Amino acid sequence: MAAIFADPRLKATSNNGHGVCIEEIEGLIRVYKNGQVERPPAIPIVPCNVTLNGQVTARDVFINKYINLWARVYVPSCPAGNLPVLVYFHGGGFCVGSAAWSCYHEFLASLAYKAGCVIMSINYRLAPENRLPAAYEDGLNSLRWLKQQVLSGSSEHKWWMNQCNFSSLFLAGDSAGANIAYNVATRVAIDNAVIKPLCVKGIILIQPFFGGESRTVSEKHSIQPANSALTVSASDAYWRLSLPVGTNRDHPWCNPLANATAGLQELRLPSVMVCVSELDILKDRNLEFSKALAGGGKKVETVVYKGVGHAFQILHNSQYSQIRIQEMMSHLKAFMNR
Repeated sequence: MAAIFADPRLKATSNNGHGVCIEEIEGLIRVYKNGQVERPPAIPIVPCNVTLNGQVTARDVFINKYINLWARVYVPSCPAGNLPVLVYFHGGGFCVGSAAWSCYHEFLASLAYKAGCVIMSINYRLAPENRLPAAYEDGLNSLRWLKQQVLSGSSEHKWWMNQCNFSSLFLAGDSAGANIAYNVATRVAIDNAVIKPLCVKGIILIQPFFGGESRTVSEKHSIQPANSALTVSASDAYWRLSLPVGTNRDHPWCNPLANATAGLQELRLPSVMVCVSELDILKDRNLEFSKALAGGGKKVETVVYKGVGHAFQILHNSQYSQIRIQEMMSHLKAFMNR
């Protein structure tokens, strides 16, 4: 799905009057020399009320209309109240994806119902129009917005906030979204006052999207099927498009272990769950990251899902996807309810 288009003829081809295409991840994004960005409709965009089968209520809420920062909120239809709150960031290499993508809508609606939690799925700004740290800023500002609604007793949002236990707040995401969740969590750890009285109880990182200039064994030797959600070439392209101009993949936002892990000991992070896919090119990097967190004194739970690759839980691109999705949801529910 996300194999990079490496045809050298692209360098000399114009398209739609935008000029030369300088970067393309096939079927997902094209970037032109004049700055124009195209994102083909690879995955359907769906409204919040699609196919929820009465199990979950979902609505879209604006956080900042000026930058189109919004969230899709999911609440179990028969809530017991006092539910954990999951602030979720979608994947897509920081460059593609939406809280309204059908695959995320289906996954998160099912997770809200099966795990018994309220989910706030953030639709953050994308690169390359808004390079990092824009997505991190959107994540932190989403928490600030949530804090304001809680403190003001917002009547507009009582329909879902009355069901929430805000002392049991979790930051989560998959792929690039997991990277965002981690970087937002580190900012909160440095200055927790920005979100009080909210309390981040845990961090859930599903196949977190990290990188580095040196290749890991799984990046070099993992054989990816044709429908793989992430290849090494696509990963490199995402980083070229999302990191600050002039930096490389050893930038700490890409490679948090590049310089030293000593800083991890200083961070006061809550419990962390890292979900790793056995066939993912990121497997070794994810396991190394988990080990570094544990070495820094953090409470870490690492789960490896056998026989599946990157983003299996939303793309259903393996014969084992359904079994592993149910396992993942069970693990996430247990983690949130400890």
